Amino acid sequence: MAHILVVDDSSTMRELVAGFLRRHQFEVSVAIDGVDGLQQLKLDPGLRLIVCDINMPNMDGLTMAEKIRTELNNREVHIIMLTTEDNPAMRDRGRQIGVTGWIVKPFKGEAVLGAFRRLCGLS
Repeated sequence: MAHILVVDDSSTMRELVAGFLRRHQFEVSVAIDGVDGLQQLKLDPGLRLIVCDINMPNMDGLTMAEKIRTELNNREVHIIMLTTEDNPAMRDRGRQIGVTGWIVKPFKGEAVLGAFRRLCGLS
């Protein structure tokens, strides 16, 4: 079973995404912001995919992604931004950091399920 970390400061969004993924046989953990997400990745280096919001308190999603790639030197985990932000400059920053993909909310699970399975090595 592939392990996915969902990082979002909105409990509603965390549970919506995590619930969908669990119903489709993924093992899912959740984090409330970038600080919590980094800590969870340090504790579980077997994470295959991170689905992360950008706008969060304490540490935003792009900063978290940058720290994953630089400070943790982790190039293996896939990072998907799930956000309301559709700003080309933010997308470019994400690509430069090493973000794998970008999904503009609302979350449409069925539309990304195949891609998530591929990123987790399930298909």
